[in-house]
Amino acid sequence: MFDILIFMKTIVINASPRKKWNTAEIMEAAQKGAESVGAETEYINLYDLAFKGCRSCLICKMQDKTKGKCYWKDDLSPLIERIFDADALLIGTPIYFGEPTSEFRALVERLVFCILSYDDGSSYYAGKVNVGLFYTMNAPLEFFNNNMKDNLAKTEYLFNFLNGKVVSYPVCDTLQVAKYSKYNMAGFSEEAKQKQYVLQFPKDLEKAFEIGAKLSK
Repeated sequence: MFDILIFMKTIVINASPRKKWNTAEIMEAAQKGAESVGAETEYINLYDLAFKGCRSCLICKMQDKTKGKCYWKDDLSPLIERIFDADALLIGTPIYFGEPTSEFRALVERLVFCILSYDDGSSYYAGKVNVGLFYTMNAPLEFFNNNMKDNLAKTEYLFNFLNGKVVSYPVCDTLQVAKYSKYNMAGFSEEAKQKQYVLQFPKDLEKAFEIGAKLSK
């Protein structure tokens, strides 16, 4: 008899417009975590794709169409299909004005709406995708816990329609730029930001690696 090897598939999405900064580094660490347990990974910079949020065309709700499929023709629909075929989904997004990026929100609209039943509110999706959400932000952890966490949990709830585990992790008080003196950003202490970056950010990278591995097993 031969052992059958089953490779997990993990989709990693950077929902930040910046490809080489905090969110990207966190997602690269999460991807390495997934790969460390043998998962096949695909990394996507969401801002490279041409798409919009749900247009409420309601084709996904028509009786003569396959349930649980987004029919709009753009760069996002094929990605949604690959997510449905995956075992884990890892997404990182900056927090702007207390909310994820607009591209992140558009992805959530399209991903969840097409599997939401308007008959009874259940999910058409029969598979299981574990989801890891990473939030990067300028705000300190205390502010996140007191002012953002509960609001973001409302969006996190939507990922339960994918039937897997949903884990979120905040990366707080991040270093926004390499040299604050080059910008009109006198409201921040570069010394304090650099210290936080040296002491805390490596721990955040380790946590991203850990979550990527855990959700991709």
